Amino acid sequence: MDIIWTRSIVSLALLAAICAAIGAFEGVRVALAFAVLMLVLQSFFSTYHTQRLWRLLEAPVYGEVPSALGIWGEIYYRLHKLAKRWHAQVRQVEQQHSHFIQAIQASPNGVTMLDDHDQIEWCNAIAEKHFGLDAKRDLRQHITHLVRQPEFIRYLNSHHYEEMLVMRGMGANRQHTVSVQVLPYGDNRKLILTQDITELERTDSMRRDFVANVSHELKTPLTVLSGFLETMRDIPLGEEDRRRYLDMMEQQALRMQNIVRDLLVLANLEGDMRRLGEELLDMRAVLRHLEDDANNLSGGRHHITFSNDDSLTISGVETEVMSALGNLVTNAVRYTPDGGAIDVSWQRVRERAIFTVKDSGFGIPAEHIPRLTERFYRVDRSRSRDTGGTGLGLAIVKHVLQRHHAELEVKSEVGRGSTFVVRFPAARTALRKSLAA
Repeated sequence: MDIIWTRSIVSLALLAAICAAIGAFEGVRVALAFAVLMLVLQSFFSTYHTQRLWRLLEAPVYGEVPSALGIWGEIYYRLHKLAKRWHAQVRQVEQQHSHFIQAIQASPNGVTMLDDHDQIEWCNAIAEKHFGLDAKRDLRQHITHLVRQPEFIRYLNSHHYEEMLVMRGMGANRQHTVSVQVLPYGDNRKLILTQDITELERTDSMRRDFVANVSHELKTPLTVLSGFLETMRDIPLGEEDRRRYLDMMEQQALRMQNIVRDLLVLANLEGDMRRLGEELLDMRAVLRHLEDDANNLSGGRHHITFSNDDSLTISGVETEVMSALGNLVTNAVRYTPDGGAIDVSWQRVRERAIFTVKDSGFGIPAEHIPRLTERFYRVDRSRSRDTGGTGLGLAIVKHVLQRHHAELEVKSEVGRGSTFVVRFPAARTALRKSLAA
């Protein structure tokens, strides 16, 4: 039997028993008067708590439990337990919603939610940057009133969202490229996903340029070799002409070998993700090797000076450091006219190791300096080929210095030479006397 009916029947039975006892001792009238009085009091008690419950349901206050006797105390207690459970469920939903919003905010992609009228319901911070929106100010605004690019409006109204839309000139500085994908959901609602693909497009462009440049660089010596081979096969040549053709073919083959060698060096540098060791290099031996190579390449045609601090060294990979610094020195020799001066220094400045190569060569126009470390980029292609350069030396320098957390600075003036400065961080700089200790 239900507990409320049980308590009601017990209360009535108890009241009847009390009235019977009173009737036996005081008479029937007194017993009836007592019964009426108790029923009236119970009615007022029930009415009072009914009104109290009504007010509590109209304006519930979490945590407050009204006190009462009997069945009303049980009702209030159970109501409190129910409210507590609902409150916990609401808090759990709020936390899940908060975590969901935080996750979307942390996403590298932009997310914009539109209602069935293409009005903005919500967007994350990345979408704000991509479209130039303000999540609070632009709430409930039509998206096409804010993003007015014709291609976006046509894409949104086309209802054909299988392909992504690529939009250029986006962001605050109008220099970003953004891909846009619309995903319909719910009752004619839309989810707009955006992604910044500026770096991806730049990388893809660099890849295409790289393939084109490699093909072009290898095509020239291969054409020369093929032509000479055809000539030697079809035309009878004297010994002197034959030797001259073989020398030219050897030069072109050597040029291709150098290109392939430098490409392999670059591939190894880019693919090597191992952390650099802390082994200190024998920089005196490295600099002696660089000086010997410079003098051999120059053949006495330049005035070359080396000024070195023999106590100064760095930590890193010796073969990589020698390759990077060697490229700077040999470039100075190649691009400095006969009789010019080349000054190389290795010194410590403000706790950092500084390697400087200064030449009196042709100089580099200012507009070319930012692109010097690009693969196969040449200021003067004909001069570079004449000097035997592959166009990859400074790209190798850039990757080696990045791995050693070093910096490259280029200063140049046309007709007055160039200065290449490499600055190694203080964390990689040491003195040989500390090593001996």
